[in-house]
Amino acid sequence: MSTPESTSTAEQLQKEKQEQEALPYRWKQTLADLDVSISLPVGTRAKMLKVSITTTSIRVQVPGQDEPVLEGKLTHSVQEEECTWTVEDQKLLFIHLEKSDRQQWWKSVVQGAPEIDTSKLAPENSRLEDLDGETRGMVEKMMFDQRQKAQGQPSSDELKKMEALKKFQDAHPEMDFSKTKML
Repeated sequence: MSTPESTSTAEQLQKEKQEQEALPYRWKQTLADLDVSISLPVGTRAKMLKVSITTTSIRVQVPGQDEPVLEGKLTHSVQEEECTWTVEDQKLLFIHLEKSDRQQWWKSVVQGAPEIDTSKLAPENSRLEDLDGETRGMVEKMMFDQRQKAQGQPSSDELKKMEALKKFQDAHPEMDFSKTKML
C-alpha cells in the first residue's frame, strides 16, 4: 500500500520526467561536466549553426528556426575555454560544458528551465588517476589494508611496525626479543 508521501514523490518524479522530455534538448551530468545533445535537421553542418558559450551563458541557434533551441544564463559557471561542441552525422549537436565548480550538481542547464531533483543523484565512482597525490596515496593505502585484512594478513601499519622491530633486532642481536608483543 502506498503512503501519501510515496505517491507525492512518484507524482513529482513523473512531472519532472515529463518536463525534461518536453525540452528541445537532452542533458546529463557528472560532478565535473555537463553534456547536452540537440537533434538537428538532417544535413545540418557545423558552419550552419550559431553556438555561443561564455562562462555564464549559452545560445544555440539552428537554421530554419526563429527561436534559439537553447538560450539563457547557465545555472552555474563553466570553464569557457574547456567547453566544446560538435555535429555528429549532420543530425546531432553535442555540447560539452566543463563545470567551474566540480563539486556541484546542476538542477537545470539554464536558469528558468524545468529543474531536476538533485538530491536523488548519486556521484559516479572516482578513478584513482583523477585524485590528487595525497588523496590517492590515502585511498591506495586503505585498499591495500582491506585486501590484507580479507586475506588475514597484517595491515600496512602493522607491516611498518614489524619492519621497525626487525631492524631493531638486527641492530641489537645481544637482546632477547622472544617475549616481544606487537601493539
